[in-house]
Amino acid sequence: MSDTFRILAINPGSTSTKISVFENEREVWTTKLTHSKEELSKYDHIFDQYEFRKGVILSELQEAGFDISAFDAIVGRGGVLYPVEGGTYSVDDRLLEDLHKGVQGEHISNLGAPIAKELSITASCPAFIVDPVVVDEMEPLARFSGHPDLSRRSIFHALNQKAVARKAAADLGRSYSDLNLIVVHLGGGISVGAHSKGRVIDVNNALNGDGPFTPERSGGLPVGDLVELCFSGKRTHTEIKRMIKGAGGIVAYLGTNDMMTVEDEIEKGNLEYEIVYRAMAYQISKEIGALAAVLEGDVDAIVITGGIAYDRNFINWITGRVKFVADVLVYPGEKEMEALALGALRVLLGSETAKQYSPEGKVP
Repeated sequence: MSDTFRILAINPGSTSTKISVFENEREVWTTKLTHSKEELSKYDHIFDQYEFRKGVILSELQEAGFDISAFDAIVGRGGVLYPVEGGTYSVDDRLLEDLHKGVQGEHISNLGAPIAKELSITASCPAFIVDPVVVDEMEPLARFSGHPDLSRRSIFHALNQKAVARKAAADLGRSYSDLNLIVVHLGGGISVGAHSKGRVIDVNNALNGDGPFTPERSGGLPVGDLVELCFSGKRTHTEIKRMIKGAGGIVAYLGTNDMMTVEDEIEKGNLEYEIVYRAMAYQISKEIGALAAVLEGDVDAIVITGGIAYDRNFINWITGRVKFVADVLVYPGEKEMEALALGALRVLLGSETAKQYSPEGKVP
């Protein structure tokens, strides 16, 4: 058996495609391709982007001089499947079928596994996903919404939240399983999770209509007003869905999903941009406060990660409101690519067995 495994990790995000090559734990090459609102607006559905996303991945690998047949494993970001426990999963036909069906909704992460599988066939190597967004460890009380027909669901940035939580725990000299943390992922989607002793016991549904608004998602909306809009004839079903996910949040208010543009406008003194951006920080702070109550005030740290965490002004707006809860630790960017590669590596080394996707009994 080879001492060194070469692993390709691919991560399609709402506004980007990230690609990394690892040799065991070491990242030897990486790139992040940013896709504009205009570039993606011509695709009505997530799977319409499949050939586009696969094409840019293959093009970047070829330009960087990587032969697809040289990989020992290909790992993609996990999609919106039925709820599963955390871990590394082999990509099989049932898993791919449920992603194509969109059994819990459309999300760009649904493309991770099918692209990984197609490339793995060419490479003659296994394909995996790790800690998909539907990792579900919620407590029973957290599932209540207010009506039995509509249960709250665990759909969030599980891969990055758990990876960064472990990083924070190591920096605190503690074990992840011994801590209570509130972890905030700030990206195209935003999720805020209560991590209690290694389990995410409550978290907003970051995919479609829960929690704070984001660069392109509406978050929670006034329910009565939304119902009136749905039946007003002013918007189609597709337009309403896009309003909630893809064309909501910052895009709806300011016409852009590019946070660098927002920051530049604020720097120029544009008060309209600043108040909208501050409102997003305000809503995130409220979510943190709510989860502090879930953890009964016993919070060891608030951990903030994701691309927007590079913006110190934005972080300061949040920190000013929540620092009374616990110390705030900031890890700009994300650990998703490393987490994907290490999940695959553990299987290749034999320290972990790949799980088989088995949704029976797990339908939300």
